Amino acid sequence: MQTGQSKTFVPAEPYEGAESHIPPWKNGTPWEWWRLKMPIHERWAYFDHAAVAPLSRPAAEAIRRVADQAETLGDTVWPKWAANITQMRNRFAELLVGDPDDLFVVPNTSTGISLVAEGFPWKVGDNVVIPDGEFPSNVFPWLNQQHRGVTVRIVPRRGSRVEIDDLLEKVDTRTRIIAVSWVGYASGFRIDLEDLVKRAHERGVLVFVDAIQGLGVHPLDLQKIPIDFLAADGHKWLLGPEGVGIAMIAASHRPMMRLPIVGWNSVRSAHHFSHSSFELKDDASRYEAGSANMIGIAGLSASVEIFLTVVRHCGREAIQSRVLELSSYLAQGLQRLGASVDREPLEMHQSGIVTFQLPGRDPNDIRQLSLANQVVVSCRGGGVRASVHAYNNVADIDRLLHLLR
Repeated sequence: MQTGQSKTFVPAEPYEGAESHIPPWKNGTPWEWWRLKMPIHERWAYFDHAAVAPLSRPAAEAIRRVADQAETLGDTVWPKWAANITQMRNRFAELLVGDPDDLFVVPNTSTGISLVAEGFPWKVGDNVVIPDGEFPSNVFPWLNQQHRGVTVRIVPRRGSRVEIDDLLEKVDTRTRIIAVSWVGYASGFRIDLEDLVKRAHERGVLVFVDAIQGLGVHPLDLQKIPIDFLAADGHKWLLGPEGVGIAMIAASHRPMMRLPIVGWNSVRSAHHFSHSSFELKDDASRYEAGSANMIGIAGLSASVEIFLTVVRHCGREAIQSRVLELSSYLAQGLQRLGASVDREPLEMHQSGIVTFQLPGRDPNDIRQLSLANQVVVSCRGGGVRASVHAYNNVADIDRLLHLLR
């Protein structure tokens, strides 16, 4: 089985006005610099990035810029908008240490998963293995293959943990794909992708990763961990708008994949409307069938550049370290208040998600009280879910703890 990518990433140009060789925070810290790009902090202590994140200022500015151009210039600047698509793929390729030719723009994670599930060359008797407790986006597209004779094997979790051994126990000679969330949306449990991919590939099984709760915060190197398929929305941890995300299908698998949706932009001669022929593009942009969400792409691309700026100057582990430090501070504070905290003790399985319960307190009541005091959390997994980002700080967390106290 060929699972590796064929080329290395192409570093993207920084967003307009940035200087990639000079840390923009100068005498401060990257987190203070980042915080200034998040106007939400001026009023709210925001801990709902695992649901819908606030827009970063660069994302909002890029969206306004494209909207203004659309209003006053029409399609005279369309080539510049189209260049944003390539730039976004390049930025994600740098973030993922992957090949931009393997990446394509999607409107959401569900679409990315469905394109793989619908396009895979299933045979009657094949099966897919998924953990129990997945977000519905990583369940329904696979269940939708049952009419093609595909069985979905759902593996129980051990509490909030997804054990790789348990997944592999359900694998047999007819297993084609293991589909997992990188980070559990309710528990925050982060699976060891490197171990999973290695052991799955040893058994001839491909791996699909729903990366929406991890991408941006946790480093992922596709040259080191040759994931086969991936999809992620941009409106959570990536601090972009809803309606645009990224997906990946490794080059070695594209020849066998059917395109469930095709359009004018799927072919090589995409802009030769009068003389186009049905010759599919070689790269993964063949999955971008029609007109793109130009406004959303501009916004997400600008937001991703924040992450890349920190990575370039501080290393690939910096954002993860910051998020885990802050989320651990929150978890410890909650435990001192007598809360029951669902958090994996091993750091390698932790994320920015901290789910907790307070004895005798309804999670929804806590959410409503928090909103009334400009603190944002959500209710998931039978408790209160707080999802902490790198631009948050100790003062934000103390606001939440003080409110709960």
